[in-house]
Amino acid sequence: MAVRSRLTTAKVVDAALELVDEQGVEGLTLAAVAARTGVATPSLYKHVASLGELRGHVGLRVLEEMTARLTETVLGRAGDDAVEALMHAYRAYVQERPKRYAAAPMDPLHDELQAAAGMKFMEVILATLRQYGLEGSVAIHATRRLRVIVHGFASIESNGGFGLPEGLDETYDQLVQMYLNDLRGTL
Repeated sequence: MAVRSRLTTAKVVDAALELVDEQGVEGLTLAAVAARTGVATPSLYKHVASLGELRGHVGLRVLEEMTARLTETVLGRAGDDAVEALMHAYRAYVQERPKRYAAAPMDPLHDELQAAAGMKFMEVILATLRQYGLEGSVAIHATRRLRVIVHGFASIESNGGFGLPEGLDETYDQLVQMYLNDLRGTL
């Protein structure tokens, strides 16, 4: 009984993230979270209305973690150094937590629970790109290109999709340089 009285939404999400880290998104069930937190499944409904809502909270937490990491990475940096550091930190997050990253929302801006966090994440990237004089839709397109490069590469990498012997770091560095050249208008 004492465990139940101390259960919070944050603790439910913590347990869900542990499950995701161990088993992937497909291993996240209300029954598994209930077992991990020591309560009966119906007790979770005091904290989350459904598995879908729990997944939303998990995605929100992942987005907040990534935003914090990228923010910390770019503070005190500018220009190419900031963009390069951001892209490497983003990839490193996926490398370190591939199953958790798979729980990240692909379109948080259109989700009521995740919209504010999605904007913060995007603002970190937009702020990093401001030194290139990018504004409005041009900045949004540059943000999308960055996300496609990092997400695409890191997702393929984390799923073992690069089987040839050439170094992945070298390929990624080439992509980063290609993106920086694009930002500088040299492509």
